[in-house]
Amino acid sequence: MLKDSPRHGEWVDIAIPGSDVKLHTWVVYPERSDKAPVVIVIHEIFGMSDWVRAVTDQLAAEGFIAIAPDLLSGFGPGGGGTDAFKGGDVREAFSKLAPEETNKRLDAVRDYALAQPSASDKVASIGFCWGGGASFAYAAHQPKLNGAVVFYGNPPPKDALANIQCPVIGFFGKDDNRVTSKVEPTVKAMKELNKPYDVHIYDGAGHGFMRQQDGRDGANQKAADQAWPAAIGFLRNQAK
Repeated sequence: MLKDSPRHGEWVDIAIPGSDVKLHTWVVYPERSDKAPVVIVIHEIFGMSDWVRAVTDQLAAEGFIAIAPDLLSGFGPGGGGTDAFKGGDVREAFSKLAPEETNKRLDAVRDYALAQPSASDKVASIGFCWGGGASFAYAAHQPKLNGAVVFYGNPPPKDALANIQCPVIGFFGKDDNRVTSKVEPTVKAMKELNKPYDVHIYDGAGHGFMRQQDGRDGANQKAADQAWPAAIGFLRNQAK
């Protein structure tokens, strides 16, 4: 699908302020005549992958400049990123990636995207699994973020929720209790703080239903079919 995409995708290396490390980043541009809103795509705990790149392309197909950084850049063997692990357990590297560093890197990506001539002044984030939690946490960190999409990710600490200045939408599988059990308390906390938080929970779906759409006897596919257009609708609304 990536090979046959009519959209322009390219790798760029984004500077991180105060660091010699560059973020190896996949960017896909939409085909439109006006300036486009930006969506930062935050990968799963597996790091950068063709699946993440394909999601980025699909977001560009919906009219967004989609930009997916390899947040493990510099943490791989020899100072590389995800691809430097060569089949090893990339998840261990996330223990080195502190939330503060993640947010610093996402800020660098946001700044890069906003500096592009074809970009509007609207930026949202979308994340999956570990990236879903990072998207939620980034909303608590970046007051100028226009929206955050959370796919089956954990919420930030309760005291951080008060810092959120943008709407958040979350998508969860009902059979993913490790994560979904935290939804109700978070909904309550966000309501008490008067923070917009729209939650969708899908019966029978498990963790990672967007990637594993063939799982759980059709429940994951049904969840994906419903969640994706809802996420796109949310992103378009926040880009107005």
